[in-house]
Amino acid sequence: MLGCSKSMWPPRLVTVPGLHGSEAGHWQTWLERQFARSVRVTQDDWDAPHVAGWAQRVRETLDEARGPLVLAAHSFGCLATAHALAGGAYAGQVAGVLFVAPASPEKFAYAGAFQARKLGVQSIVVGSETDPWMPLADARWLAQHLGSAFVNLGDVGHINVASGFGPWPRAKHFVDTLIRCAAPLRFSEEPQQAGRHAVA
Repeated sequence: MLGCSKSMWPPRLVTVPGLHGSEAGHWQTWLERQFARSVRVTQDDWDAPHVAGWAQRVRETLDEARGPLVLAAHSFGCLATAHALAGGAYAGQVAGVLFVAPASPEKFAYAGAFQARKLGVQSIVVGSETDPWMPLADARWLAQHLGSAFVNLGDVGHINVASGFGPWPRAKHFVDTLIRCAAPLRFSEEPQQAGRHAVA
């Protein structure tokens, strides 16, 4: 559960770009401007994807940013994020995760092994019927194995700049939804936190 004081709410946004990073016109860049104190996971080499290595950078960013946090990942960044959070890691710090147009692990087999496991946090997978990086059925399968809600966005390609996704208000809606879903956990935990402080 998220034991967060009022001063720590709402969660801070962390974006996790995919292969080659996200340029200035990308929806992730736009989304960062919609939330105060946003932070982006940066990789040493955006052109050399590696599941474990990129996941480690996600963990390092989460450790530095602390919590509460809400993540918005794209493409290969989705694999790195899921790998970093697998098995409930950071469940007490991450309020929710938005996975947009996840890349197929099969297409990135050379980048290391990936296993879809339950995350233990609220999450949404957004897939596309015409994504060249992952068939819709595979995106739905991934959502099921991560324990995520699934949204089919239709004929929208890879949900990137090339397919027309610069400013994207619906991405903010998804993030806001995750924050609202996490809020009851925060409120249910606050009295307990207050009680512990009173005894101390």
